[in-house]
This record gives sequence, C-alpha cells and structure tokens, in this order.
Amino acid sequence: MAQDQENFRDSIGTINEEGKRAWVFPKKPSGKFWKYRKYVSYFLLVFLISVPFIKIDGNQFLMFNVLERRFNIFGFPFWPQDFHLFVISMIIGVIFVAFFTVAFGRIFCGWMCPQTIFMEMIFRRIEFWIDGDRGAQIRLNRQKWDAEKIRKRITKWMAFFIISFLIANVFLAYLIGSDRLIQYITDGPLQHISTLMSLLIFTAVFYFIFAWFREQVCIIACPYGRMQSVLLDNKSIVVAYDHMRGEGENGRKKFRKNEDREILGHGDCIDCFQCVNVCPTGIDIRNGTQLECVNCTACIDECDTIMEKVNLPKGLIRYASEDEITKKEKFKFTPRLKGYTAVLTILTGVLVGMLFLRNDLEANILRLPGQLYEHKEGNIISNVYTYKLVNKTTKDVNDVSFKLLSHKGFVKLVRNQDFKVPAQDLAEGTLFIEIDNSAIESDKEKVKVGVYSGDKLIETTRTAFLAPRSYN
Repeated sequence: MAQDQENFRDSIGTINEEGKRAWVFPKKPSGKFWKYRKYVSYFLLVFLISVPFIKIDGNQFLMFNVLERRFNIFGFPFWPQDFHLFVISMIIGVIFVAFFTVAFGRIFCGWMCPQTIFMEMIFRRIEFWIDGDRGAQIRLNRQKWDAEKIRKRITKWMAFFIISFLIANVFLAYLIGSDRLIQYITDGPLQHISTLMSLLIFTAVFYFIFAWFREQVCIIACPYGRMQSVLLDNKSIVVAYDHMRGEGENGRKKFRKNEDREILGHGDCIDCFQCVNVCPTGIDIRNGTQLECVNCTACIDECDTIMEKVNLPKGLIRYASEDEITKKEKFKFTPRLKGYTAVLTILTGVLVGMLFLRNDLEANILRLPGQLYEHKEGNIISNVYTYKLVNKTTKDVNDVSFKLLSHKGFVKLVRNQDFKVPAQDLAEGTLFIEIDNSAIESDKEKVKVGVYSGDKLIETTRTAFLAPRSYN
C-alpha cells in the first residue's frame, strides 16, 4: 500500500500511462487567496506592461538589449564595461529567490512569476469565459467537431493569438527599447521586415507556451522546481496538507451526514478530490510537497470551502511547514536563513557602493599595438594611443579634452583638441602622449591622464608609456 502511495513520484501528472499528454482541466478557483492573488497579479501586469515605457533621467526603467549589450536596471544603465555590476545584480537576484524558497517554498512561482500570471489571470480566464468551467471543458474536449466546438475553438485560438502578439510587443520593448519599438510601429511593419519576423517568432513562442505547453513550463522546462527540492527543508513554509489531521488513525473517508468521524477514527479529509480538480498542474497535494506544486493556493481556497460546507475547521490545507504539522513548531529564523541574509546584505552593500563610485563617463586609453616609442627633437619621447570614451548618460558631454596629470608633458589628438561624446554613445580616436625624456624614470612608465569637460575633471585613467632604457 505504501508503494502504491508513492507511485505518483514515478512520473509527472501531465503524462498518462501510455506516455501521452494528459491534458489538465482545472476547476475555476475562488476564495480568499484567489482574491489576493488577483490583486497582486493586476499590479504586476500593469508593472510588466508599463515598465518598458517608464524612464528615469532618460533611461528606460528596465531594458535588456542583448544585441547591443546595453542593459537598464531600475533606471541605471549598464554597459559592457559594467558587466561586473550586472553579474553582481544577477547573483543578488538568484540568492534573493533562494532565500525566499528556503523560507516560503515556491511562492514566487504562484504569486509573481510572469508565466503563472499570464496563464492563470489572462489565458485561463479567457478559457473559462469561452469554454466554461472544468466539467464543460472536459465535455467540449470529448465532443465531436460540430459547429459549436469549431466556433469556440476558433474564438479562443484567435484571442490567444492576439494576446500573444501584444505580449510579444511588450517583450520586444524590453529587448530593443520602447522608443525604437514605437518608431518601428510608426514607420510601418514593411519598413522593418526583420523586426516583424522576430515579432512573429516571439508571438508563435508565446502562443505555443500558453495555448499548448501551458503548465508543463513549470513542471518540465523551469529549473525552479528542481531547485526547491534541494533548498526546502522541514522548516520551510509551503502549501501543505495536514496529514495528521486529515488522515486520522483509519485514513480519510467520504463524508456522511450525522456521522461522528472522530469516534470512527477517520480524519477530516472527506476525499472529495476538489483540491486535485482545482490544481492548475494536476497534482494531489495530499501526497506531500512535489516539484509540480507552484504554491498557487488554489487547493487551500477549495478545501476551506468544502470544510465550511461540512462544518469542519478550515486549514486542512494551509501554509505550514512539516515541523509545524508533525511537531507543532512555529516558523523560526534559522541559521540557514541568517546566512542567506548576511550574504544578501554584503552583496547589496557592495553593489550600492560600486554604483555610487561609478563614473558617468568611462575612459580607456591603450597603446597602439605594434608601435614603439618615437624620439623627437628636444629630447621628447612620444607614444601613440587609441582612446575610447563611453558616455553612460542621456546628455552629451561637450568640450572634451585630455591632460597629462602624472608627468610634465602634452596630450595631442589627431583630430581637433576639443570634441563631444554623444549621449549613450562612445567616441574613439587616436592621440599622442609626449614627455620629456628627463622626466621619465623607467622604460615602462605608468602615466595618469585626465579627461576634462571644459575645465571640469570628469574621469582619470592610467596607461603604459614606453621610453628608451636608462643605464644610469
């Protein structure tokens, strides 16, 4: 019997015994947590859709332009030169998710994940509106292809495609920037065929995910379910079935009116299967914590509704840890959580410090490869360099010039002495550094160069300077 109870772990719930797709038809959820999830989802939907069009000091609030290697996070622009900052930000994000997983399980998946929000709050609700609730959807699926089924299927598929197209546009705004997306729309799709093709590919991917792949993204594709198996412990707060109360001494039993279940030794679970029917991933929460569970709380709401109808206490399925169920221990801030908190605090402090120390203009001056020094009249030694200035701001940097700070000498540009670096762009060119040989102490000297905007020093950088070897 124990072996039969563990059979569910041998395969995933969306695959039947023949190895084919077992389609999940969840019941329409309702209840307290469902209401809270809707509020959170509406807020996050507005956030996800509006964020690419929000700007801070001219910088898009969030942008991940992989092609041009430009990233904006919370209005801070990150260039390839800031890759270390981007890496630290990503590490903080991963540790933050791990911290919440250790404490509260897969709560991110059920409440904040874009996949869950779009699937449950948009596509699934459209499906309920067109096809009906669980029973109606099962009947429609078994129904022959008559006029009603064709009409409902075409209506649903068209609605899914339109929404997928809109999501693809928002997704593209994150990748290429909202200004460029609006420009492409204004110019017309025929003027940007390659972008239109990319948009249609994104639309097809989103349509495939939300119309067919659906909950399998959370079960098969997303690594988070596997992560939680190594992060969770008996002290983690998860959506849990109280097996101590639900099973009793003699196990669960169907409900019968005026029956004293306590005397008979049966638990409070009446084996109604409503928690299974409402689950969007098709699992039975009574089997314990599973990687398919996304902590969406639909089973909590449904079980509370049933308990209320049969005059039994609510909370048979609730947010709880295994230790709380078996040992009646309340949640504690464990040393493990304290360790995650310490790491998060340190990394966040490092990131904030680096952000404040970061200059708006970054300068790189490198010697021209393969070129030696040149000996000029007046005992002057000259080296040739290439420079690259990256302007990370949304404003032009005007009247840019170079001055030698560490030695007495001159910096001469091949072009005009003063120039500008365009906003969110770079300027590059060639320059010469000339120093009197008497001021040079070694054949490989480190020199410091200042970058000025008018009379204001805005950046400093160091570079190598080659000179004749001294035999003094």
